Amino acid sequence: MSTKTIVVTRPSGQSRQLIEILSKSIEHSGVAKRSLPEIVALPLLTIVPKTEDQLADHIATSLKDADLAIFVSPNAIECVMRLLERDWQEFSKKIIPIGVMGGSSKLALQNHGIGQEQSPTPVLIPKNPEKWDSEGLWQELQALGWDWSSKKIIIFKGEGGREWLAETLTKAGAVVEAISTYTRVPLDLDNPAWHAIHEMDFSKSLWLLTSSEAVRYLGQVVKDQFPQGLQSASALCPHHNIADAAEIIGFGEVFTTEPGDEALIKASLAWLTI
Repeated sequence: MSTKTIVVTRPSGQSRQLIEILSKSIEHSGVAKRSLPEIVALPLLTIVPKTEDQLADHIATSLKDADLAIFVSPNAIECVMRLLERDWQEFSKKIIPIGVMGGSSKLALQNHGIGQEQSPTPVLIPKNPEKWDSEGLWQELQALGWDWSSKKIIIFKGEGGREWLAETLTKAGAVVEAISTYTRVPLDLDNPAWHAIHEMDFSKSLWLLTSSEAVRYLGQVVKDQFPQGLQSASALCPHHNIADAAEIIGFGEVFTTEPGDEALIKASLAWLTI
């Protein structure tokens, strides 16, 4: 393999776009004129949307009297919109505000026309990109000054995952319903995507890690399949929770960036110059 390798660990559909942008950025920047890095796709988790008709009916019914809907990720948005196949403002006589935790989710909403209607749906997002997480969204929600004991909140999420925000809202007095709209399936060990990982030099690799759950799965695989471990590899993480998980599974060098693909690409270019 070439001198350096960048491993993109997102689900297949999401990694394709990042790899294309990253490849173009590397070529245009000139940081790797002598030897272009290898960019490897390793989709550690696959997002599998739930498709049951009963789930679509249940979501529509739950939204009728909801005061706020929270989407934990762009995946949650895409899965819900695919299930419902209706405009967001058709589900209730009042406009239901939406809470999201980051810029990718806000963009996903915009792609569905949400927040751009004649009477725009309010979209609540932490103002500071460094706080694009559950805690940051909770700070934003507290600023509303709502009496949570009179509110019903729907949280759209994947199977499993963090429960912090749901627990925090419940403690504040809200009625909270968490609805799982997708599952995450780990990458099979027989998948050909692992071949490139077995062949590469870990000491010249940078892993782009964007999911704590994916990192934990990687840790299990490394323990069984890669006796050399990850101590010579570098990791790039857009959140401190992911960075903590990367350190726990043994990455020798862990860099934390601001959220968003732009920051990931900028940091990747910087790593190529080291």
